Amino acid sequence: MAQTTFNVGMTCEGCAGAVKRILGKIDGVSDIQTDVQAKTVIVEASDDVTKEFMLEKLLKWGNASGKSVALA
Repeated sequence: MAQTTFNVGMTCEGCAGAVKRILGKIDGVSDIQTDVQAKTVIVEASDDVTKEFMLEKLLKWGNASGKSVALA
């Protein structure tokens, strides 16, 4: 299992819920922890799930919602 941290411009629990839904649909993701105040998302996933793939999925949401998304 690999752990990846993202900096995500979440402003509310709705944003955090959207991030969890997006990442939760990816096969191999086992745990997602969001912190709205710190604007961080920590993802546990199997080694075959790349951080670039997860970032791509989050960037689609970020671009549509006007939120920033980056690898920490």
